[in-house]
Amino acid sequence: MSPIGLSFSILSSTQNKKLRSLLRRDPFQLSPEKMAAAARINCSSLHNTLGFLNPLHYSLNSKANHLRTVLHFRRNIPSSFSHRAVFCSSAASNSTPLEPNEVVSDPFVLTTPLYYVNAPPHMGSAYTTIAADAIARFQRLLGKKVIFVTGTDEHGEKIAAAAAAAGSSPKEHCDVVSQAYKKLWEDLDIAYDKFIRTTDPKHEYIVKEFYSRVLANGDIYRADYEGLYCINCEEYKDEKELLENNCCPTHLKPCVARKEDNYFFALSKYQKRLEEILTSDMVKPSFRLNEVQTWIKSGLRDFSISRASVDWGIPVPNDSKQTIYVWFDALLGYISALSEDTEKPTLQTSVSLGWPATLHLIGKDILRFHAVYWPAMLMSAGLDLPKMVFGHGFLTKDGMKMGKSLGNTIEPNELVSKFGSDAVRYFFLREVEFGSDGDYSEERFINIVNAHLANTIGNLLNRTLGLLKKNCQSTLVTDSSTAAEGTKFKDAVEKLVEKARVNYENLSLSSACEAVLEIGNAGNSYMDERAPWSLFKQGGAAAEDAAKDLVIILETMRIIAIALSPISPGLCWRIYAQLGFSKNQFDAATWSETKWGGLKKGQVMGQPKPVFARIENLTEGENGVELPKKGAKRKEKSPKAQQAVEA
Repeated sequence: MSPIGLSFSILSSTQNKKLRSLLRRDPFQLSPEKMAAAARINCSSLHNTLGFLNPLHYSLNSKANHLRTVLHFRRNIPSSFSHRAVFCSSAASNSTPLEPNEVVSDPFVLTTPLYYVNAPPHMGSAYTTIAADAIARFQRLLGKKVIFVTGTDEHGEKIAAAAAAAGSSPKEHCDVVSQAYKKLWEDLDIAYDKFIRTTDPKHEYIVKEFYSRVLANGDIYRADYEGLYCINCEEYKDEKELLENNCCPTHLKPCVARKEDNYFFALSKYQKRLEEILTSDMVKPSFRLNEVQTWIKSGLRDFSISRASVDWGIPVPNDSKQTIYVWFDALLGYISALSEDTEKPTLQTSVSLGWPATLHLIGKDILRFHAVYWPAMLMSAGLDLPKMVFGHGFLTKDGMKMGKSLGNTIEPNELVSKFGSDAVRYFFLREVEFGSDGDYSEERFINIVNAHLANTIGNLLNRTLGLLKKNCQSTLVTDSSTAAEGTKFKDAVEKLVEKARVNYENLSLSSACEAVLEIGNAGNSYMDERAPWSLFKQGGAAAEDAAKDLVIILETMRIIAIALSPISPGLCWRIYAQLGFSKNQFDAATWSETKWGGLKKGQVMGQPKPVFARIENLTEGENGVELPKKGAKRKEKSPKAQQAVEA
């Protein structure tokens, strides 16, 4: 009996006639309520039946939203009925049943690009990864299971050339540069979950299986191609998009004439379907979507997915004389990263561990690959599309994009060494509107972090703890909820917390920083208006009010420490520690703890110590970095060294 036929046998012949009739017509058009009703009749039988319905055996058609449900209805359960209603086990199972309205949600899968290892990491790579880490940390605060994927793209012509120039083998070169990325991510407090290298054996398994699946679908063919090729982009270019002397508009270097016998992917076949599925929900910001739609409407051309002249790559499964094109290889890293390191993965098992991605975070220069090529490739293989592709802007200096290929990058290790990870993370996420281009200058950097982190936040905590130590033996006289009774201040803080949450949700990271800074500004204003130092001098009831005021300010600092932790986690942990909490308590904190009322009567605060010293006064060990002592001369950077970065 077929799987669909088997599903009929579990339905009552009388009570469910209409359901049986609908199932015969189109078993995938059942509403959640009717599917749940069918499941309740015989959970065990339906579980076995659905096991045959492998979603990977079905390909997408133009009704993308409908088929997204088809392809993943074994995992993406509609919220109107419970996970167990469809996938309950047999009566003998010892598993704990879910509550009637409980739904097991999919993980929040977030990816950065896999960074190309032709040169060490630059500030553009760091910016993308800092932003991704902030988003991942916020989602964890919401209690979601997060899979944060990053890694390195290690195949291709540029890699082999860079290795040869350094006098090393491609693998040795990749090992060194990939480790440099890992070290920088550690220094920047990047808490990734998966780090994939495209030279990992498990990645090659996935790429070859994916290629074979697309080939079996009739979307790969062999042909000659002649055109102008940008080695840095690793892409053939249309003459109409090139600058004078056939220069690439991104890398400002001449493209070279090249003719090859390659394998091609039938991208043009997916023209109509891409036009239908690419919406404002999938590509953001909206002006990036406009770019993508313009590319598609201008007509899609099939693109080469193999190279005959490049040895350093994954061999084409049906032709060992060619290697797979770097993008057709690297994009699969988002899926291979999900597989376990100890197994020989399959495409199906890797997909089941978290695909589709919730968010691909990329620089705008690789938008075409992620928003046009990648969705078409996935449709060809019968896999779900990522839920969102977000293309952010570039970091610039003197109006010029910075990148490794241009040779004018800012050294992120130098920034972290001089200023600390909290300052670097805060500046770029606060000062660059996420999605747009942004500019870096050292003077502006120092002014911003001093004003916001050292003064508004750090100094407020330090002077409040100083007053508490002097007048209350560093001990809270009452609960923060009691202290705030009858004041409007608590309501103002709660509104700003909600404002920060909404902005984090919308990926408006700069606005989220601004909302948290407003909380700090409100705290400083409250402190200045109340002047507790004067009230303590008056004694009696005035001194009691002053003690309550300190509790209110310290509760504000506790909330800031949670709300700003996605941006500057090290700073926020130092704040939390001075409020008397342990590292375990900080690590276990959730966004719900931004609700007013966390500090309790009798709680002992730490000794006042600057959590973020002003940059010009930094000494060794402050802000988590090593710098010259006070009075030591600091070398001025030459104008050439102060150029900017691809974001």
